[in-house]
Amino acid sequence: MLTQQDLKQIAQRGISEEQIMTQLKQFETGFPFLKLEAAAAVGNGIIAPAEAERKNYVTAWQQYKAEGKKVVKFVPASGAASRMFKNMFAFVDADYDVPTTDFEKKYFADIEKFAFYDALDAICRKNEGKGIKELMAAGQYKAVAANMLKAEGLNYGQLPKGMLLFHKYEEGARTPMEEHLVEGALYAASNGEAHVHFTVSHEHMGFFKQKVAEKADGFAKKYGIKYDITFSEQKPSTDTVAANPDNTPFREADGSLLFRPGGHGALIENLNEIDADVIFIKNIDNVVPDRLKPETVEWKQVIAGVLVTLQKQAFEYLKKLDAGVDDAQLKEIADFVEKCLCTNSKGKKIDTEYLRAKLNRPMRVCGVVKNVGEPGGGPFLTYNQDGTVSLQILESSQIDTNNAEYMKMFTQGTHFNPVDLVCAVRDYKGKPFNLPDFVDKTTGFISSKSKGGKELKALELPGLWNGAMSDWSTVFVEVPLGTFNPVKTVNDLLREQHQ
Repeated sequence: MLTQQDLKQIAQRGISEEQIMTQLKQFETGFPFLKLEAAAAVGNGIIAPAEAERKNYVTAWQQYKAEGKKVVKFVPASGAASRMFKNMFAFVDADYDVPTTDFEKKYFADIEKFAFYDALDAICRKNEGKGIKELMAAGQYKAVAANMLKAEGLNYGQLPKGMLLFHKYEEGARTPMEEHLVEGALYAASNGEAHVHFTVSHEHMGFFKQKVAEKADGFAKKYGIKYDITFSEQKPSTDTVAANPDNTPFREADGSLLFRPGGHGALIENLNEIDADVIFIKNIDNVVPDRLKPETVEWKQVIAGVLVTLQKQAFEYLKKLDAGVDDAQLKEIADFVEKCLCTNSKGKKIDTEYLRAKLNRPMRVCGVVKNVGEPGGGPFLTYNQDGTVSLQILESSQIDTNNAEYMKMFTQGTHFNPVDLVCAVRDYKGKPFNLPDFVDKTTGFISSKSKGGKELKALELPGLWNGAMSDWSTVFVEVPLGTFNPVKTVNDLLREQHQ
């Protein structure tokens, strides 16, 4: 099935022949659906800390940082913004010239509210000889949209989301990249330094680095800190081979294999290379202007406080297990694993070996928000490969839609995953965990795509906050909806939270 040329192509990416054969086999067999126990809810897997507890957690986090620990803010920022502008690309290609759909009408009616308005107006004057208002008055709406999207204009259709102007300020508009630098200073700085890591696609790396270099010093002065800003790309070795509908390798016109990015789960490799005690993870587009940041900053410190409090207790128990424990202590540790780390043995023998395995692994605390109908994953109590039950974030693709009981759990779930994680990635002896060891490789998924008009099957690796962290200790904390403000379409920037 694989030619000598294929093997050469595979080796150039740092992928083994065995990995490719495994991937092709996965197209044939598919991935098993997950076995669910229940949707997580407050009182059943989700903590909702009261005000006094929140203050204690914030204090715990501040004390932890004062101990000289290294904290990193990790921002997946490689996605292009093209999906954000799907409606506007459709308008430019439409067979009508004036805004017709509700989306188009809203975009043009409120165009002055966009943070990129001044930049777009300037580029329109340069390219069209008229500003936005004049173009609209002359019925040249498509020229305005084209200047936003196309390379000769702002090129927003191709740039990464992190480089778009999201929010207006007196001193000028800010990109999400800048908002993340500010957040890093406000809750992730320790020892007078904020470490921020962006994962960026290869084609945008130079531009991203240039923009960061232009902006970082201003924020460093404003917040009285130093920045350590690093970057990485998704590794070619994490790409997956594409297949035809009959599960044979999909080939390009020149006969070469087609590889596709393995999805955000590939970033577990990037995360594994971060030197840190604690790592915050948050999507690039989930940012707010300064006037709304206090709530975000408070809750980031709360979930970090929950993390370091639980980690401290886990470390103490691991040291006790090393020293030897009696039956009463064994029961105390087992209660902590079940009640505080939400891991149920489901009848497995609870001995020192079992408890050590459940305590000595990476830990994450995930903020979850009340479900308001946003698409995406949710928090569940799920069966693991070893028969135990613990908390996981699931995507709809991991759930058997033919199972009425599971679908009821999914549709009636009270909470949603906004990708708001804080992770502890060292063991109780201070050694970093090897994060790929904790991935559940059976939790990938297959989707249908096309290339050059031909259908193909694409394989996504276990998602970063799904199967890639399946064997971590996981705890969910309810956070306010105000901390979750994603931008999926350009008109989302017109929401009050982004104004």
